[in-house]
Amino acid sequence: MSTRLIYVMDPMCSWCWGFAPVVQSLVAQAKEQGVGADLVVGGLRQERTAMDQAGRERTASYWRAVHEASGQPFNFDGGLPEGLVYDTEPACRALVAARSLDAKLAWTLAGLIQHAFYVESRNVTLPPELVDLAEAVGIPRIEFSDRFDSQPVRDATAADFNWARNLGISGFPTLLAEHNGQLALLTNGFQPLDVLSPLLARWLDHNAHA
Repeated sequence: MSTRLIYVMDPMCSWCWGFAPVVQSLVAQAKEQGVGADLVVGGLRQERTAMDQAGRERTASYWRAVHEASGQPFNFDGGLPEGLVYDTEPACRALVAARSLDAKLAWTLAGLIQHAFYVESRNVTLPPELVDLAEAVGIPRIEFSDRFDSQPVRDATAADFNWARNLGISGFPTLLAEHNGQLALLTNGFQPLDVLSPLLARWLDHNAHA
């Protein structure tokens, strides 16, 4: 008998940054009913070349939309520097590495990576930045670096991406609720808390103690 929330996200997905306060509240709401939450990384983009000007402008327009919908802060001036390779795999892999060491710290690290990227304009595609952020949440540098670079964590990251893809999840954030292997979709895409909290309450009422 298992009941849990599954949050499918990417730390470099701007709508996931917008959704961060909402999902924190929903996870707390579920926890009050004894229901835990697991973090799965979706793999938004795996790029090998730097963004061009048009790509940076397009992404900045997404950021403005997220800011207007959610109120979350962004550094619009310096957040998308020239030469940025928008590859989200390293940041996703950092969360999988943290999850393998301490599942709670993975949630904390996700928030830190998001804030570093969107507000502090740090290049979180770079392993040294991710090591610094992992250390900031309490994971020893050497331990994190070894785990981050390991083949099992690379494989586990790819497995997360494939799991989400096989479910047909192409957009983030996606929040699922699972009860005895049956998945229910709470949201695919950003929704405000006042929309989702009643939905979750009904699901919890039906399933948390079933």
